[in-house]
Amino acid sequence: MTQPPLPQPQLDRTPITLEQYEAYTPDKLELIHGFYDYGYPEDFKGFHLAILTNMGLRAAVSHVPIAQWLAAIQEVALQNPKLDDALRDRLVRGIAELNAIIECLE
Repeated sequence: MTQPPLPQPQLDRTPITLEQYEAYTPDKLELIHGFYDYGYPEDFKGFHLAILTNMGLRAAVSHVPIAQWLAAIQEVALQNPKLDDALRDRLVRGIAELNAIIECLE
């Protein structure tokens, strides 16, 4: 059987299909050393995307301080091999400006 397409998170919550639920939701969750364990790390992507799709990105972002989201975005973006030095500098400056705005809003 072929895998259904991965769920695609949107700004607002959206449903997933029964096929996506069956393919990407673990049969059993375990707590091991304080972490959910439900298979191999490569199996996490579909489950995480399904949760974010059902939750909606606005809701997900609202539960964590924006500065933490920006730190994560910066870390992941800086690992992109397509970034040249100019784009990397621009990204770092942009994140710094957003962090300054966040400090003013808090």
